[in-house]
Amino acid sequence: MQRASSVDFSDVRNVFLDRDGVLNRKPPEGQYVTSWEEFELLPGVERAIAALNRSGRKVIVVTNQRGIAKGLYSFADLERMHGLLRARLAQHDAHLDAIYVCPHEEGECSCRKPGIGLFEQAFRDLPDVTPARSLMVGDSIRDIQAGARAGMRTVLVWGNADHSSAEVARAAKLAQLCVGSLAELVTRYLCPNQSAGG
Repeated sequence: MQRASSVDFSDVRNVFLDRDGVLNRKPPEGQYVTSWEEFELLPGVERAIAALNRSGRKVIVVTNQRGIAKGLYSFADLERMHGLLRARLAQHDAHLDAIYVCPHEEGECSCRKPGIGLFEQAFRDLPDVTPARSLMVGDSIRDIQAGARAGMRTVLVWGNADHSSAEVARAAKLAQLCVGSLAELVTRYLCPNQSAGG
């Protein structure tokens, strides 16, 4: 576990976020969020993103959505979910600068995390976004490995994780910091002078 006193993210200008497990409650293993009705935002997410926006940082979502490849929901369903997510955030003066999605099955592409295709696309689309000034925030070993491979610093959100899991232990060792939630990360480390709590 990292010592909080040794963590300095003051130069971070871009925050990449995984979706399920960071923004919304992650369904049990093997299940998927297939509609807005199943989309449950985690406590403090709206305020945390609003605080990041006010600080001038870009907020970018990078998410594996294998359920599309499995035929459990469509791109149109996903776009509807993300449209409603954006509307919900807007009610709290918060916004996402971009959302990048991998819809593929494992082994079919370079964009599915821990691949870095989604990050490379973001770096192409947003020239002022560079790995050195970016942070990847995720809840799985795939997220942390992808962020590290892309040359970014990483934070593991493990508030709802199985701490006895070998994969979670590996992710915790690889990440620069472990926190209970996105709200905790923003309040304590990224925007300590702003209110981003639940």
